[in-house]
Amino acid sequence: MPQLLLELLSEEIPARMQAQAARDLERLAREKLAAEGLLPEALTAFAGPRRLTLVAEGLPAAQADRHEELKGPRVGAPPQALEGFLRKAGLTQDQLTEKDGVWFAHVHKAGRQTTQIVAEMVEAILRGFPWPKSMTSGVSKLRWVRPLRSILCTFDGEVVPLTVEDWTAGDATQGHRFMGAKQTLRARTYEQYAAALEKNFVVLDPEERKQRIVEAARTLCFARNLELVEDPGLLDEVAGLTEWPVPILGDMDPVFLDLPPEVIRTSMRVHQRYFAVRNPQTGKLAPHFVAVANIDAIDGGKTIARGNAKVLSARLSDARFFWTEDRNTRLEDRLEKLKGVTFHAKLGTMHERVERIVALARALTPYVMTADQVPEKVEQAARLCKADLVSGMVGEFPELQGVMGGYYAEAEGLDTEVVDAVRHHYRPQGPNDAVPVQAVGATVALADKLDTLISFFGIDEKPTGSRDPFALRRAALGVIRILIETRTRLPLKSFVSDDLLAFFADRLKVQLREEGQRHDLVDAVFALGDDDLVRIVARVKALGGFLGTDDGKNLLAGYKRAVNILRAEEKKGALPTGEPAEMPGAPAEETALVQAVGRVESAVDQALAQEDFEGAMRELAGLRGPVDAFFDKVLVNSEVAAERDNRLRLLARVRDAMGRVADFSQVTG
Repeated sequence: MPQLLLELLSEEIPARMQAQAARDLERLAREKLAAEGLLPEALTAFAGPRRLTLVAEGLPAAQADRHEELKGPRVGAPPQALEGFLRKAGLTQDQLTEKDGVWFAHVHKAGRQTTQIVAEMVEAILRGFPWPKSMTSGVSKLRWVRPLRSILCTFDGEVVPLTVEDWTAGDATQGHRFMGAKQTLRARTYEQYAAALEKNFVVLDPEERKQRIVEAARTLCFARNLELVEDPGLLDEVAGLTEWPVPILGDMDPVFLDLPPEVIRTSMRVHQRYFAVRNPQTGKLAPHFVAVANIDAIDGGKTIARGNAKVLSARLSDARFFWTEDRNTRLEDRLEKLKGVTFHAKLGTMHERVERIVALARALTPYVMTADQVPEKVEQAARLCKADLVSGMVGEFPELQGVMGGYYAEAEGLDTEVVDAVRHHYRPQGPNDAVPVQAVGATVALADKLDTLISFFGIDEKPTGSRDPFALRRAALGVIRILIETRTRLPLKSFVSDDLLAFFADRLKVQLREEGQRHDLVDAVFALGDDDLVRIVARVKALGGFLGTDDGKNLLAGYKRAVNILRAEEKKGALPTGEPAEMPGAPAEETALVQAVGRVESAVDQALAQEDFEGAMRELAGLRGPVDAFFDKVLVNSEVAAERDNRLRLLARVRDAMGRVADFSQVTG
């Protein structure tokens, strides 16, 4: 079946926007084609420094004829309503049909050629593309991320008739800006297009560009007995900066190796987009770097490497100056300057934030630290943790906040626990970042994140949809990970509001879902009112294991049946109160369930008191047989009032016994 090829060639697209642009192009094309009844067999989008490309396979040559039934106003509705419906349908009243007092229009639409639909689709995409930032060029009103240069659009080997503002679609494109052929390249299929670009030094697929960079960089390092320092974020960026990536190994002045390695790597990464290199025997940074050029240099990149080395030396000379100057001022002496740093207009200065963190850390200490640990270390670390924000190095490299504070604290000879707490209090900053498990560090990290959450929830700056400008979701996940991994038994209700507690519940669902747990089980446990995340997670995991067994599944079905009966009876009037009894002449199954509930309740309570949640689930499993037998042999709604009341009390007791472990009404399975 025919193939659609679309290329939007422009000036350089920022690397940070490319991946999302490819996703947006694919999504918009898929939605607009689907709206016209066109479903491609495959749809792929690519993004690079100068072009967005879309390939759709298996589209029909034309749209199928369509018959639509449009529902109109009711018969007898105001004339204006009927007139508006007739205009929309393009019909007259005698062409309508009436069904159940409602007018209906039956409209037949002949299928259009796919090229016509594609032309409309491309124009709509161009005019409404969701770039984070865009601009106009020349007299055109069309906004694009950078000036648009050409549109290549072909379908089934033919150019799609399409003109948008000053651009008319064709079959022309360009190769590499410097190494490609000067003449225009022509392509009417994806195969021709990809081959022409490859021949003219353009690697279309960003994943292939990344693979080329990594493989070539590793080879260069291996030849010199070195090891590339992997950096996925930097790899994404340089792959978005180059159409024909060529890694080059350069030499750095070894005199700079006495700087902290984080400073060297950050300077390379942020300012120059270089990869760091290390000695595989020592694990320490080596005096080399890998730069990624966008051309095949005549001399193998030697001139580029020398130029890059000079620029890097200048950057590292600046870093050395900050490193030397910063260590002349104690962290304690920097605190006064924090009064001049605004944290947030509604939340005061960074100095005021530090005071809140200190107070929180002091309140958290009894829950995190053991009796033989020194609480004064927590207060000292909390007071100094933000001091490096007013240092020269962090002013130059904000990414190093905390890290530099740790180095400066170490240079002052402060206690190692305080040093580690200052250095690591921002952790974890992502799902792959380590958690500070040492007590002082964990306490200060918790205080830092809890202050962020409490403060912004307090001024009603909560995340909405995909918007989370203050990274509150990340902060909440950080708190959750620290509490769970350090097994800190923190009563969250003593520190946070109800809406923030609900926010933690939502974040915990995300965390446990990634571990394979069901989100409804989190609701079932949270409904008990517990706010100890360590205990909640243990309950959720035990509950998940229990419901994965036949006993658990069948007992859940019995629970829901019992609850449904109780709800139905409650609508008729108040349920009978009191304890169920072993009534004379009652069926054996009823008596057996009364006895089983009594035994299970006692055993479950004992297991819960010891926080043996798996044991509590095993005890609950003992109800499965008696509950099944009861529903199989006993009529709850007996005509004898005393029997009915006793059986309703028994079902209520089964419900309450299970409710000691979790709110099973929240379980969806």
